[in-house]
Amino acid sequence: MDQQRPFLYLTLFFLGFLIWSTWQQEHAPKPVNPTTQINGTTNQKNVNNNTIPTDTPASVNSSSNPTVSNIINTQTDQAQKIHVKTDVLDIIISTKGGSIIQADLPTYPVSLEEKDKAERIIDSEKGYSAQSGLLAQESNRSDLAPNHYANFKTQNSEYLLLEGQDSLEVPLVWDNGKGLTVTKTFIFKRGKFLVDQKQVINNQSTAPWVGSEYSQLTHGGSGRKAGGFLSGDIAYVGAAYYHEKYIKVSFGDIEDETLKDIVKGGWLAMLQHYFISAWVPPKDVENNYYSIFDATKKNYIIGLKSPLQTINSGSTGQFNSQFYVGPTDQHKLSKIAEGLDLTVDYGVFAFVSKPIFAVMSFINRNIVSNWGWTIILLTLFIKILFLYPSAMSMKSMAKMKKLQPKIKAISEKFKNDPQGKQKATMDFYRKEKINPLGGCLPILIQMPVFMGLYWVLQGSVELRQAPWILWYKDLAVMDQFFVLPVIYGISMFVTQKLNPPMVQDPMQQKIFMYLPLVFTVMFLFFPAGLVLYWVVNNILQIAQQWFINKKIIGDTKVT
Repeated sequence: MDQQRPFLYLTLFFLGFLIWSTWQQEHAPKPVNPTTQINGTTNQKNVNNNTIPTDTPASVNSSSNPTVSNIINTQTDQAQKIHVKTDVLDIIISTKGGSIIQADLPTYPVSLEEKDKAERIIDSEKGYSAQSGLLAQESNRSDLAPNHYANFKTQNSEYLLLEGQDSLEVPLVWDNGKGLTVTKTFIFKRGKFLVDQKQVINNQSTAPWVGSEYSQLTHGGSGRKAGGFLSGDIAYVGAAYYHEKYIKVSFGDIEDETLKDIVKGGWLAMLQHYFISAWVPPKDVENNYYSIFDATKKNYIIGLKSPLQTINSGSTGQFNSQFYVGPTDQHKLSKIAEGLDLTVDYGVFAFVSKPIFAVMSFINRNIVSNWGWTIILLTLFIKILFLYPSAMSMKSMAKMKKLQPKIKAISEKFKNDPQGKQKATMDFYRKEKINPLGGCLPILIQMPVFMGLYWVLQGSVELRQAPWILWYKDLAVMDQFFVLPVIYGISMFVTQKLNPPMVQDPMQQKIFMYLPLVFTVMFLFFPAGLVLYWVVNNILQIAQQWFINKKIIGDTKVT
């Protein structure tokens, strides 16, 4: 009987999970053509050439809610570009609709090799932009409300947040020439990725104005990066919104089916690895959430539309919303809107990754201010937390190592009687008070932590380009000199020698003998921060096992 066979099963499970994760990512739904052939018949997709919201779910005021079925798009080629720059944002706004068509993050370089090149989140050339507009109740009258095709005017083409200046306002004005004026103002603040937007309607016409505001994000569907269990998982690129829970809406979902939902407050976003853009409406307002697939441009749109507002003749009214474009900083996102921090996607191991990240954040903020040393202290903390069960497990393993000659003698005595060998072995274990499965406990403890930390390193922007020491400038990428993986392999080999053989079968013993080499090769391509955790864990485990062997069992001999 191979009492330590669970070790092999755990190893195979670990490798199997990585392969399964890669398969899931590679076979995830991808955008497809607007029409597909199924069983010889045409399956019509959610095709819409109008990028302005037209159909919304019924609501308390649906009888008077604009449907915008025949709205006139005043699109022209005369749009100007407005360049806005703050200490953390570098944005281009188009006078056509007042849409944000480009957004760069100067404080987040593309890579350590290109420190002067800012990460670009929004890019209209790839179909990615943030749009907003107004819809009049008389939906076929584009002269009563500026949608995202309308032409705005601006006084300046450059806006710069100067030293000593805490905020910057960028106003755009639309006038229908009939007494109705709309001023769309973007308000930028120092150090903030969150932009306030207000649309003020000044109604000096002879009739009341009745209408609503809409905000939407459009994406061209590109941005997925190849990856795998050696080079890292593929991050989710797509839409999401919040309605009492975090809900993903993939590009395939948008193409297949129209989203119709009524949400009080909430938010909607476009996600990519480490970064998001999001519209955040007032939290006490009930909005209609929708999606549109623009078949002409192959764009995927998710948006929201506010309730109707009536502005009497001779008065003004206002719509307020917020727009976020920046990193998925969990601490900051949680303060903007409920559930917005959930856009940090930790996959199926979120229940482990979140507490791990919380502990790491506390250590990094209050103790060391370095993510490499944070990982080392986290490993030490986990070791201390599970010190007693690990010590009991190691004590059992060390005792088994010392009693290996007697166990081998039992195997020789009953080599032709498997049932007799099993009974004799179990009787021996009971007599010596040994748990043959006790050695599994350290691995069982480490495996979920390993998986959780893997997703923290893959998904937390806080660890993106985070340095440690020497050549370790980014703990989220592989060790360029393979030092940590090699140290890990050596430490795993030493760990094996300090413990009794996992199995009695010679063939299986050879398989286990090569495991350090197998894991070393695999870890060559893992994030350096993850390998650092495993190296420190193994070193602490070696020290603990050596102490138990010497002080408790009285045996330090390496077999």
